[in-house]
Amino acid sequence: MDVLSSRVMIHPTDPKRSRSFYRDVLELGVHREFGPPDAPGTVFFLGNGLLEVSGHAESSGVPSMSLWLQVRDVHAEYARVIALGARGLRPPQKEFWGLIEAWIADPDGVRIVLVQVPDHHPLRRDQREF
Repeated sequence: MDVLSSRVMIHPTDPKRSRSFYRDVLELGVHREFGPPDAPGTVFFLGNGLLEVSGHAESSGVPSMSLWLQVRDVHAEYARVIALGARGLRPPQKEFWGLIEAWIADPDGVRIVLVQVPDHHPLRRDQREF
């Protein structure tokens, strides 16, 4: 398989509310919008990927997916999005694998993991032996 492009797609129960959350609370940049002007689909930049918020879904409980978003300062970002109304699931804490993680939820309950990679973590260093 030769994957040329990819994106995560979310079909929210309230598209307008979810577009506002990803645009105004998480402050993701808009890659493009499409569809009818009164109910557009929106594709957001998501680091080295894309997140599409489009369509409409009926509520079916907590989604079984989560988004992993690496940020520079997880404490600052967690405080910022909580102040803007995001639902906090767990404040920042260092995990046993060395990353600092905080958990929030989007309006439909999609868990979003905010992650900070500490300076000396193996994800920041080339682990190959030469």
